[in-house]
Amino acid sequence: MSSSNTTRMIIDCDTGIDDALAILYALRTPEVVVEGITTVFGNIDVQQAADNTLRLLALADPGYDIPVALGASKALVRELTGFSTHVHGENGIGGVQLPPSRQVPVQETAAEFIARMADENPGEIVLVTLGRLTNLSLALDLDPQLTSKLKKVVVMGGTVFKPGNVTPVAEANLWGDPEAADRVFTSGLPVLMIGLDVTLQTRITSEHLELLKRHGREENKSIIDFMEESLEYYFEFYREANYLINSAPLHDPLALMAAVQPDLVTTRRMKVRVEHQGEFTSGMVVADLRPQPKVGHFIEVAVDVEAERAVGVFLNAFM
Repeated sequence: MSSSNTTRMIIDCDTGIDDALAILYALRTPEVVVEGITTVFGNIDVQQAADNTLRLLALADPGYDIPVALGASKALVRELTGFSTHVHGENGIGGVQLPPSRQVPVQETAAEFIARMADENPGEIVLVTLGRLTNLSLALDLDPQLTSKLKKVVVMGGTVFKPGNVTPVAEANLWGDPEAADRVFTSGLPVLMIGLDVTLQTRITSEHLELLKRHGREENKSIIDFMEESLEYYFEFYREANYLINSAPLHDPLALMAAVQPDLVTTRRMKVRVEHQGEFTSGMVVADLRPQPKVGHFIEVAVDVEAERAVGVFLNAFM
């Protein structure tokens, strides 16, 4: 099925605005084969995330069937505290109304789907997580051998050197289920963490959207219209939250791009744990940066990014 330069991928997401951009990028990148998309609660509830995903698949029409599986509707142990509608809009995609899809989700849960696909294709599947790590944690419960079956896990989440975006030290995806995040980071899975250290540097702007409108391929016109409409909402949030003018970080797309083109980021091997007991630090990535680190398990952490090239890679998928 796959040639050496193809990336076979499962995308695990809580389909908000930047998740949508990441999915569309994957569907428009010839060297990516999306084997399935699993959804999780986060930006919105898990059903809405699946509905958004199915509508995006209908919009992009990838030309092959991509199963969509519903996953966790809440964290492993924490109570649900609501959704990020102030960031992503009531429906998760900035209020944009996409036509409904005729496709329906598969019967398997997200955890079952991930575990089965990895088992049937050992060493072949790259899992890119763009939301809470609940589904992957549950998949590890189903199959502890999963750690040796997935080719790689690219996690959008966390931060080591930059402040958090939900609390002073925690990024939203890890904060939303810190127990699951700690489980994944200490499991022995081959994790690459793409966090705020790099995603905040990688921004899409209104100028970039103008460029897409002028030079986008004909078959991508409706996709580009969707991006423009949903990003309007996102830009407004980032203006209020981060003082960004007509721009927003490409959090999720960068994780997806790094899964395909690892040389976009510079990584450092670090021993980490995810704090899940502290009153002020829950969801924080605690990296042991001492010369002889003792706490935590090794993962790869992206510490720098070729931001301009990354944005170019993203735009190029649609041009």
